[in-house]
Amino acid sequence: MSECTHDCSSCGENCPSRNQPADFREPPHALSSVKKVIGVVSGKGGVGKSMTSAMLAVAMRRQGYRVGILDADVTGPSIPKLFGIHGRAMADEEGVWPIASRTGIEVMSINLLLDNEDDPVVWRGPVIAGAVKQFWQEVIWKDVDFLFVDMPPGTGDVPLTVFQTLPVDGIVVVASPQDLVSLIVGKAVKMAEMMKIPILGIVENMSWLACPDCGRRIPLFGESHVEEVAAKHGLTLLAKMPLDPKLAALADAGAIEQYAGVYLDGAAGAVAALLPREA
Repeated sequence: MSECTHDCSSCGENCPSRNQPADFREPPHALSSVKKVIGVVSGKGGVGKSMTSAMLAVAMRRQGYRVGILDADVTGPSIPKLFGIHGRAMADEEGVWPIASRTGIEVMSINLLLDNEDDPVVWRGPVIAGAVKQFWQEVIWKDVDFLFVDMPPGTGDVPLTVFQTLPVDGIVVVASPQDLVSLIVGKAVKMAEMMKIPILGIVENMSWLACPDCGRRIPLFGESHVEEVAAKHGLTLLAKMPLDPKLAALADAGAIEQYAGVYLDGAAGAVAALLPREA
């Protein structure tokens, strides 16, 4: 057999490099203890991915799990705002420490490292991807059962870095009811399949709005096609989240942990199944 050039298009099917692809995963900080890593992804922006990440973390925390959120959406960080977290994260000779929310959810975001949280992050893709890698390697995630990674939309540098660097145990795909959801979900699903990352299922956000007078469900963005899309890709529909003014108000106030909705219970169950509790 000729010498491997690492170009799989030119090598035989029995080439060892083809059969055993390189593992680029990096170990976390030496003081970190993270049992499961869950990526929250979307094929486009504006579908409520960060809100879903935060609400999943809240749901798991209410079940008694130790939870963290790594905000990988470096140019559009919103996780600290949702939890009412401000100020600077602390660092010492051991590493960088995440900031805990009111209920004990550990959070790390670029906003917690900037002099002013309103400052824009004007970085190129590789620099942003490097920052996300540092959030994994230099932040001390101590005793975390589930670390949720709120990723930027699309299939660019940061999702690729997360999938290659972190030991992602599963992803949750977030979508909206519009007709183009099939194309959007398809891109996210294909990337996950290419990276051999299990998909836990789909969460549809902004599915409906309850009429304040009669309670009738109003499909503001048209009839949902998420069931068809889920069936097409062989995925589980984990939840359909409504547009809820109460949730929006709590998010704006940095008090998302006070929201009483249980719409993501199915998604939380799929996450919890990855780490069965001892009897």
